[in-house]
Amino acid sequence: MRGVGQRTCADVVAAAVVAGALSGAPSTVWALRRGDDPLAAARAAGSLVVGAGGPSALRMAAAVPVHAALSLGWAAVLARTLPRRHEPAWGVLGGAAVAALDLGLIGRRIPAIAALPQAPQWADHVAFGAAVGATLRWRRRAEAGRGGRAAAQNRQINGTSSTATTPNRTSSGRPSFQ
Repeated sequence: MRGVGQRTCADVVAAAVVAGALSGAPSTVWALRRGDDPLAAARAAGSLVVGAGGPSALRMAAAVPVHAALSLGWAAVLARTLPRRHEPAWGVLGGAAVAALDLGLIGRRIPAIAALPQAPQWADHVAFGAAVGATLRWRRRAEAGRGGRAAAQNRQINGTSSTATTPNRTSSGRPSFQ
């Protein structure tokens, strides 16, 4: 069964999980190198649900479903819109477009998000898009490989193998068609 733009729902979930897990690396590295709080972005995401004044632990707990939902939603959008060739490169552009919307349009109205250093947040979004694209490409290629092998096996089972016209060499070295 196909889902979003001829990609399966499993493709979207896999892309969301991989991208969601990896895409925070740029801002985390940035925060650690500067001596800033590497969890500030997570607490800012959690504040979307419990408010910026909520306890830190509650904002962290709320950040998990918020981040999961946003990752799944944006992965579905990117899976539907990214061209089938060069998915990681197109994913970078898609991630930048998501950043423009998330950070430039919506995030600037939310104090906890607006207070975050913007360059690392943009880098996280770009990394998200690249990871979605890379995961989708990997899954497409893996599926094509499985489909290619299955098609060859079906041809052999059905007796329509192309080996009937492929010459084999006999012990004398002359071509022999089987």
